[in-house]
Amino acid sequence: MYQRILVPVDGSATSERALDEAVKFARQQNAHVEIVHVLEDIWYFDSENYLNYAELAQAMKCSGEKMLAQAQTKLQQAGITFEAKLLEAQGERVANIITAEAKNNNADLIMIGTHGRSGFSHMLLGSVAEGVVRTAHIPVLLIRGG
Repeated sequence: MYQRILVPVDGSATSERALDEAVKFARQQNAHVEIVHVLEDIWYFDSENYLNYAELAQAMKCSGEKMLAQAQTKLQQAGITFEAKLLEAQGERVANIITAEAKNNNADLIMIGTHGRSGFSHMLLGSVAEGVVRTAHIPVLLIRGG
């Protein structure tokens, strides 16, 4: 039924759980998995302290590459066919980048972890998963952290 699954990873426990579920699902369906990590824009300005933007951006990129490498190892060990991409937000919302990638790569399903926040913490932190659900053109399976 679902042959191309997109799984965003962000290094969180919920993201890891979504990847684990994607492995199980891909085995059953003999599906291809695309793992993505989106580098968010850095919005920080402090005129009193020196901030090396290039070093910070490089550190974020290295961190994203490490997350993807860990996910790749899990998929390789499970014998799942996959591809991995490091994407940049470039002023866009992370949820929009994820749904655009799903569309561009002909994904059938997006599996994404959600923290299940509500109330003030949800309002304060927002939700990438909720944004994906609202903008996706394909089914989205939310995996809640446990």
